[in-house]
Amino acid sequence: MKVLRVWNGMRSFKVHSMEYQKTAELNGLCNGKIVTEYLCRNGFSELTVDTKKVAVQHKNETSRKEAEDESRLPALEAAYTTILRGLGENTDRQGLLKTPLRAAKAMQFLTKGYHETIYDVLNDAIFDEDHEELVIVKDIDMFSLCEHHLVPFFGKVHIGYLPSKKVVGLSKLARIVEIYSRRLQVQERLTKQIAMAISEALQPVGVAVVIEAAHMCMVMRGVQKMNSRTVTSAMLGVFREDPKAREEFLALTKSA
Repeated sequence: MKVLRVWNGMRSFKVHSMEYQKTAELNGLCNGKIVTEYLCRNGFSELTVDTKKVAVQHKNETSRKEAEDESRLPALEAAYTTILRGLGENTDRQGLLKTPLRAAKAMQFLTKGYHETIYDVLNDAIFDEDHEELVIVKDIDMFSLCEHHLVPFFGKVHIGYLPSKKVVGLSKLARIVEIYSRRLQVQERLTKQIAMAISEALQPVGVAVVIEAAHMCMVMRGVQKMNSRTVTSAMLGVFREDPKAREEFLALTKSA
Protein backbone atom coordinates (compact mmCIF):
# COMPACT_ATOMS: atom_id res chain seq x y z
CA MET A 1 0.00 0.00 0.00
CA LYS A 2 1.34 3.43 -0.99
CA VAL A 3 0.33 6.95 -0.05
CA LEU A 4 -0.26 9.51 -2.77
CA ARG A 5 -0.48 13.19 -1.89
CA VAL A 6 -2.02 15.46 -4.54
CA TRP A 7 -1.75 19.23 -4.19
CA ASN A 8 -4.54 21.40 -5.63
CA GLY A 9 -3.97 25.05 -4.79
CA MET A 10 -3.66 25.31 -0.98
CA ARG A 11 -5.31 21.95 -0.24
CA SER A 12 -3.87 18.48 -0.36
CA PHE A 13 -5.53 15.08 -0.46
CA LYS A 14 -3.99 11.89 0.91
CA VAL A 15 -5.10 8.75 -0.89
CA HIS A 16 -4.22 5.15 -0.07
CA SER A 17 -3.75 3.33 -3.30
CA MET A 18 -1.48 1.02 -5.22
CA GLU A 19 0.11 3.40 -7.72
CA TYR A 20 -1.10 6.32 -9.81
CA GLN A 21 0.93 7.53 -12.75
CA LYS A 22 -1.61 8.56 -15.35
CA THR A 23 -2.84 12.13 -15.52
CA ALA A 24 -6.42 10.97 -16.07
CA GLU A 25 -6.37 8.95 -12.82
CA LEU A 26 -5.04 11.91 -10.86
CA ASN A 27 -7.68 14.18 -12.37
CA GLY A 28 -10.31 11.90 -10.92
CA LEU A 29 -8.89 12.36 -7.44
CA CYS A 30 -9.30 16.10 -7.74
CA ASN A 31 -12.98 16.04 -8.66
CA GLY A 32 -12.26 16.58 -12.33
CA LYS A 33 -10.67 19.98 -11.73
CA ILE A 34 -7.61 21.01 -13.67
CA VAL A 35 -4.61 20.83 -11.37
CA THR A 36 -1.57 22.88 -12.28
CA GLU A 37 0.92 20.38 -10.93
CA TYR A 38 0.90 16.97 -9.34
CA LEU A 39 3.61 16.00 -6.85
CA CYS A 40 3.60 12.29 -6.12
CA ARG A 41 5.78 10.96 -3.33
CA ASN A 42 6.64 7.29 -3.54
CA GLY A 43 9.28 6.31 -1.03
CA PHE A 44 12.42 8.27 -1.88
CA SER A 45 11.31 9.16 -5.41
CA GLU A 46 9.29 12.10 -6.65
CA LEU A 47 7.28 12.25 -9.86
CA THR A 48 6.16 15.64 -11.13
CA VAL A 49 3.46 15.68 -13.80
CA ASP A 50 3.00 19.09 -15.38
CA THR A 51 -0.49 19.48 -16.78
CA LYS A 52 0.59 22.56 -18.68
CA LYS A 53 2.31 20.21 -21.11
CA VAL A 54 -0.85 19.88 -23.20
CA ALA A 55 -1.16 23.66 -23.52
CA VAL A 56 2.50 23.91 -24.49
CA GLN A 57 2.08 21.18 -27.11
CA HIS A 58 -0.92 23.00 -28.56
CA LYS A 59 1.05 26.25 -28.69
CA ASN A 60 3.94 24.47 -30.42
CA GLU A 61 1.54 22.92 -32.92
CA THR A 62 0.03 26.34 -33.66
CA SER A 63 3.51 27.80 -34.18
CA ARG A 64 4.39 24.94 -36.52
CA LYS A 65 1.27 25.53 -38.62
CA GLU A 66 1.98 29.26 -38.78
CA ALA A 67 5.50 28.48 -39.95
CA GLU A 68 4.08 26.16 -42.63
CA ASP A 69 1.76 28.92 -43.85
CA GLU A 70 4.68 31.34 -44.00
CA SER A 71 6.77 28.88 -46.00
CA ARG A 72 3.96 28.35 -48.52
CA LEU A 73 3.24 32.04 -48.97
CA PRO A 74 5.77 32.69 -51.80
CA ALA A 75 4.30 29.89 -53.93
CA LEU A 76 0.77 31.23 -53.44
CA GLU A 77 1.91 34.76 -54.21
CA ALA A 78 3.57 33.57 -57.42
CA ALA A 79 0.41 31.70 -58.40
CA TYR A 80 -1.72 34.82 -58.01
CA THR A 81 0.80 36.79 -60.05
CA THR A 82 0.44 34.21 -62.82
CA ILE A 83 -3.35 34.43 -62.66
CA LEU A 84 -3.33 38.22 -62.93
CA ARG A 85 -0.98 38.10 -65.90
CA GLY A 86 -3.15 35.41 -67.47
CA LEU A 87 -6.06 37.84 -67.23
CA GLY A 88 -4.03 40.37 -69.19
CA GLU A 89 -3.23 42.60 -66.22
CA ASN A 90 0.01 44.48 -65.66
CA THR A 91 1.21 43.26 -62.26
CA ASP A 92 3.78 46.07 -62.11
CA ARG A 93 1.22 48.87 -61.99
CA GLN A 94 0.77 50.59 -58.65
CA GLY A 95 -2.62 49.15 -57.74
CA LEU A 96 -1.49 45.56 -58.24
CA LEU A 97 2.04 45.63 -56.82
CA LYS A 98 1.04 43.95 -53.53
CA THR A 99 -2.16 42.31 -54.69
CA PRO A 100 -0.69 38.79 -55.14
CA LEU A 101 0.67 38.85 -51.57
CA ARG A 102 -2.58 40.21 -50.15
CA ALA A 103 -4.60 37.61 -52.03
CA ALA A 104 -2.30 34.81 -50.83
CA LYS A 105 -2.68 35.87 -47.19
CA ALA A 106 -6.44 36.25 -47.61
CA MET A 107 -6.74 32.73 -49.03
CA GLN A 108 -4.76 31.31 -46.13
CA PHE A 109 -7.13 33.02 -43.69
CA LEU A 110 -10.23 31.87 -45.57
CA THR A 111 -9.01 28.26 -45.41
CA LYS A 112 -7.50 28.28 -41.91
CA GLY A 113 -9.99 25.62 -40.84
CA TYR A 114 -7.72 22.97 -42.36
CA HIS A 115 -5.35 23.59 -39.44
CA GLU A 116 -7.99 23.27 -36.71
CA THR A 117 -9.96 20.48 -35.05
CA ILE A 118 -12.90 20.59 -32.65
CA TYR A 119 -10.55 19.63 -29.82
CA ASP A 120 -8.54 22.80 -30.42
CA VAL A 121 -11.58 24.95 -29.63
CA LEU A 122 -13.52 22.88 -27.09
CA ASN A 123 -10.72 22.73 -24.49
CA ASP A 124 -12.47 22.29 -21.13
CA ALA A 125 -15.79 23.77 -22.27
CA ILE A 126 -17.81 20.54 -21.96
CA PHE A 127 -19.67 20.39 -18.66
CA ASP A 128 -21.62 17.77 -16.74
CA GLU A 129 -25.15 19.10 -16.44
CA ASP A 130 -28.47 17.43 -15.63
CA HIS A 131 -30.26 19.05 -18.57
CA GLU A 132 -32.26 16.89 -20.94
CA GLU A 133 -34.18 19.48 -22.96
CA LEU A 134 -33.47 20.93 -26.38
CA VAL A 135 -30.62 23.44 -26.71
CA ILE A 136 -30.63 25.67 -29.82
CA VAL A 137 -28.25 28.33 -31.09
CA LYS A 138 -29.65 29.94 -34.22
CA ASP A 139 -28.61 32.54 -36.77
CA ILE A 140 -24.88 31.83 -36.53
CA ASP A 141 -23.20 33.80 -39.33
CA MET A 142 -21.31 31.58 -41.76
CA PHE A 143 -18.91 32.41 -44.61
CA SER A 144 -17.24 29.82 -46.79
CA LEU A 145 -15.76 29.24 -50.24
CA CYS A 146 -17.37 27.06 -52.88
CA GLU A 147 -14.81 24.45 -53.88
CA HIS A 148 -16.11 24.41 -57.47
CA HIS A 149 -15.53 28.08 -58.34
CA LEU A 150 -13.63 29.49 -55.33
CA VAL A 151 -16.27 32.15 -54.79
CA PRO A 152 -18.09 32.78 -51.50
CA PHE A 153 -21.28 31.37 -50.14
CA PHE A 154 -22.65 32.72 -46.89
CA GLY A 155 -25.67 32.60 -44.68
CA LYS A 156 -26.97 31.40 -41.31
CA VAL A 157 -26.49 28.18 -39.37
CA HIS A 158 -29.01 26.86 -36.83
CA ILE A 159 -27.80 24.19 -34.41
CA GLY A 160 -29.80 22.17 -31.92
CA TYR A 161 -28.90 19.24 -29.72
CA LEU A 162 -30.59 17.16 -27.04
CA PRO A 163 -28.03 16.68 -24.25
CA SER A 164 -27.18 13.42 -22.56
CA LYS A 165 -25.94 14.80 -19.22
CA LYS A 166 -23.33 16.98 -20.97
CA VAL A 167 -23.54 20.52 -22.37
CA VAL A 168 -21.04 22.66 -24.23
CA GLY A 169 -20.24 26.36 -23.95
CA LEU A 170 -22.58 28.06 -26.41
CA SER A 171 -19.84 30.04 -28.15
CA LYS A 172 -18.10 26.77 -28.97
CA LEU A 173 -20.90 25.83 -31.36
CA ALA A 174 -20.14 28.96 -33.37
CA ARG A 175 -16.43 28.06 -33.26
CA ILE A 176 -17.19 24.60 -34.68
CA VAL A 177 -19.06 26.28 -37.54
CA GLU A 178 -15.98 28.43 -38.13
CA ILE A 179 -13.62 25.44 -38.28
CA TYR A 180 -15.52 23.68 -41.05
CA SER A 181 -16.66 26.75 -42.98
CA ARG A 182 -13.09 28.08 -43.28
CA ARG A 183 -12.29 25.43 -45.87
CA LEU A 184 -13.14 24.82 -49.50
CA GLN A 185 -16.64 23.44 -49.14
CA VAL A 186 -19.97 22.40 -50.54
CA GLN A 187 -22.92 23.26 -48.34
CA GLU A 188 -24.17 19.68 -48.09
CA ARG A 189 -20.87 18.41 -46.68
CA LEU A 190 -20.46 21.41 -44.38
CA THR A 191 -23.86 20.75 -42.80
CA LYS A 192 -23.03 17.12 -42.10
CA GLN A 193 -19.53 17.85 -40.79
CA ILE A 194 -20.87 20.30 -38.21
CA ALA A 195 -23.49 17.81 -37.02
CA MET A 196 -21.02 14.91 -36.84
CA ALA A 197 -18.45 16.99 -34.94
CA ILE A 198 -20.99 17.97 -32.26
CA SER A 199 -22.22 14.41 -32.01
CA GLU A 200 -18.69 13.07 -31.59
CA ALA A 201 -17.74 15.63 -28.94
CA LEU A 202 -20.89 15.52 -26.79
CA GLN A 203 -22.44 12.11 -27.47
CA PRO A 204 -25.92 13.71 -27.21
CA VAL A 205 -29.29 12.05 -27.76
CA GLY A 206 -29.54 13.90 -31.07
CA VAL A 207 -28.10 16.72 -33.18
CA ALA A 208 -29.83 18.89 -35.78
CA VAL A 209 -28.16 21.38 -38.11
CA VAL A 210 -29.80 23.59 -40.76
CA ILE A 211 -27.92 25.96 -43.06
CA GLU A 212 -29.51 28.58 -45.30
CA ALA A 213 -27.03 30.27 -47.64
CA ALA A 214 -26.66 32.37 -50.76
CA HIS A 215 -24.10 31.14 -53.28
CA MET A 216 -22.21 33.71 -55.31
CA CYS A 217 -21.62 31.09 -58.01
CA MET A 218 -25.37 31.34 -58.67
CA VAL A 219 -25.58 35.11 -58.19
CA MET A 220 -22.46 36.57 -59.83
CA ARG A 221 -22.17 34.04 -62.65
CA GLY A 222 -24.06 31.14 -64.21
CA VAL A 223 -27.83 31.51 -63.84
CA GLN A 224 -27.40 34.83 -61.95
CA LYS A 225 -30.45 34.41 -59.71
CA MET A 226 -30.13 37.15 -57.11
CA ASN A 227 -32.69 35.94 -54.59
CA SER A 228 -32.00 32.21 -54.57
CA ARG A 229 -31.20 30.50 -51.26
CA THR A 230 -30.03 26.96 -50.60
CA VAL A 231 -31.23 25.14 -47.48
CA THR A 232 -29.58 21.96 -46.22
CA SER A 233 -30.13 19.92 -43.06
CA ALA A 234 -28.46 17.12 -41.14
CA MET A 235 -30.45 15.22 -38.52
CA LEU A 236 -28.80 12.69 -36.22
CA GLY A 237 -30.16 10.50 -33.44
CA VAL A 238 -33.59 11.41 -32.10
CA PHE A 239 -34.04 14.18 -34.68
CA ARG A 240 -33.85 11.63 -37.48
CA GLU A 241 -35.92 8.99 -35.70
CA ASP A 242 -38.64 11.09 -34.03
CA PRO A 243 -40.74 13.39 -36.25
CA LYS A 244 -41.98 15.37 -33.22
CA ALA A 245 -38.44 16.21 -32.09
CA ARG A 246 -37.55 17.26 -35.63
CA GLU A 247 -40.68 19.41 -35.93
CA GLU A 248 -39.93 21.13 -32.61
CA PHE A 249 -36.41 22.06 -33.77
CA LEU A 250 -37.61 23.32 -37.16
CA ALA A 251 -40.41 25.35 -35.58
CA LEU A 252 -38.07 27.02 -33.10
CA THR A 253 -35.50 27.90 -35.76
CA LYS A 254 -38.02 29.25 -38.27
CA SER A 255 -37.49 32.92 -39.02
CA ALA A 256 -40.17 35.21 -37.61
